[in-house]
Amino acid sequence: MKATVIGGGIGGPVAAMALRKAGIEASVHERYDRTADGSGGALSIAPNGLQALEVLGLADAVREVGTPMTAMELQSWTGRTLGRFGGEPPQLLVWRSDLYRVLRDEAARRGIAVEHGKELVDAADRGTHVTARFADGTEAASDLLVGADGIRSTVRRIIDPAAPGPRYAGLLGFGARLARTGEPPTGGAMRLVSGKRAFFGYQVHADGSGGWFANLPRKTPLTTAEARATDPGRWLEVLGEAFAADRTPAARLVAATDPADLVVTGALEDVPRVPRWSRGRMVLVGDAAHATSPSSGQGASLAFESAVQLARCLRDLPHEEAFRAYERLRRDRVERIIAQAARTNRDKAAGPVGRLVRDALLPLVFRFADPAKFTWQFDHRIEWDDTLSHA
Repeated sequence: MKATVIGGGIGGPVAAMALRKAGIEASVHERYDRTADGSGGALSIAPNGLQALEVLGLADAVREVGTPMTAMELQSWTGRTLGRFGGEPPQLLVWRSDLYRVLRDEAARRGIAVEHGKELVDAADRGTHVTARFADGTEAASDLLVGADGIRSTVRRIIDPAAPGPRYAGLLGFGARLARTGEPPTGGAMRLVSGKRAFFGYQVHADGSGGWFANLPRKTPLTTAEARATDPGRWLEVLGEAFAADRTPAARLVAATDPADLVVTGALEDVPRVPRWSRGRMVLVGDAAHATSPSSGQGASLAFESAVQLARCLRDLPHEEAFRAYERLRRDRVERIIAQAARTNRDKAAGPVGRLVRDALLPLVFRFADPAKFTWQFDHRIEWDDTLSHA
């Protein structure tokens, strides 16, 4: 059996390697004619994502380019700690460009072809096989077509022309990596600050280096291209003004950032529910099937989970039954995480009254709530060696 994977970002190469482990040959086709080296901000890989990578023998390589996050500390604009959670194993802070490079290199080492300049425009399910058609006039025929092509998935639209598109979360995203922060180390913790006017996250390592991200409320969305058309220096001014009243390091870290190092990620978006994950010989993984906003901290990890679970189902079942089993195993979990991230986004954009209520209630929540309320996402495991007998 052979599969054509559409999308050469983070999820596509992992899906191809998972399919290879299941005995299915896979090639990756990426719309852009170049690699994504050097692009993107920071992201977290949760223990559940690392477990999925462990199944594929990728976890150690990814750990080498990441930094452990031993805890998440929630703070108010005054610097007061409202709550803290964490555990073992810790989450991993990884810069997207480093993660992309590691996964690309490992896919190449395993003999998986990645073709660039292959923008999918259509696909035809022939019953016995599926043919992908690209903008350059070429075609690729295979037994399966796997859409790992992100939140604006072309494969999703082909499977279901009425499928919903992205939903704006009311926030714009920014971030930067600093060689010298000028701030004391955070002891392995990522500090998440609900500021007076915007949301800020930062981590400072033992050597004084570190990174930050910011979510700036904005009623009307900007596309990534529109956001990046604004001079980075101007965005840093806007962010500096947003954090000026906060008694945290946010304004100082923004001021210490070279405009050339600012990462503008644009609008935070999600897709609450994708009605159809598959049709015939075509199926979705990652953000194409379950796009959660970055506030979940689970986007990459869920993509890794789905890649491994899809491959496991295809290993044990005929493709149509495998697709049903895969969706049944995944849908409830990913939609619950998407919904939780949407609530987080609303908290980030809270007004003055909402901030007061949130800051008063959060310490009580952390004091009396069941720890599982915060850790259920991280405890998920995929048992690769367990055989599936039916959907």
